Amino acid sequence: MQELILLRHAEANPAAGGGDDHDRSLSPRGEQEALAAGRWLASHGARPDRVLCSPALRTCRTAELAMRALTPDAPVGVAGEIYEATPGELLALLDQHADARCVMLVGHNPGIERLVALLVEGRSDEFRGMPPGGLAVLHLQGALEPGNARLDAFWSP
Repeated sequence: MQELILLRHAEANPAAGGGDDHDRSLSPRGEQEALAAGRWLASHGARPDRVLCSPALRTCRTAELAMRALTPDAPVGVAGEIYEATPGELLALLDQHADARCVMLVGHNPGIERLVALLVEGRSDEFRGMPPGGLAVLHLQGALEPGNARLDAFWSP
């Protein structure tokens, strides 16, 4: 893998009274954020070979909307282990996709922001925050290991 795009789900509606967190939908603002993230990626030449997404409704919708601007018919793989994942668990998942040139992972905080810190800084406690709909584009400098990536771009709506 040479490039990794980490996209946090866009702004979501709160869970309905007693509702399941997995079923939270994007807010109207979140829908616009997801579309804008896809347009930003397209304008910067991003072409993910694989898209991995948490099974939560808000992440699936974020991935769907972002991909409209990139490769509208590209399949999005749902990976249950992304939901509530630690940086180590996300690394283990990404290791399974090391043969792809560019992977886009759509997930949640704190896992996403801590993974950025781990790959760039070598420590997951050095995270600086990632807002809803925010994305980081990382260039891997060799193996997928802590401290072995360069942050090429960071974008937030």
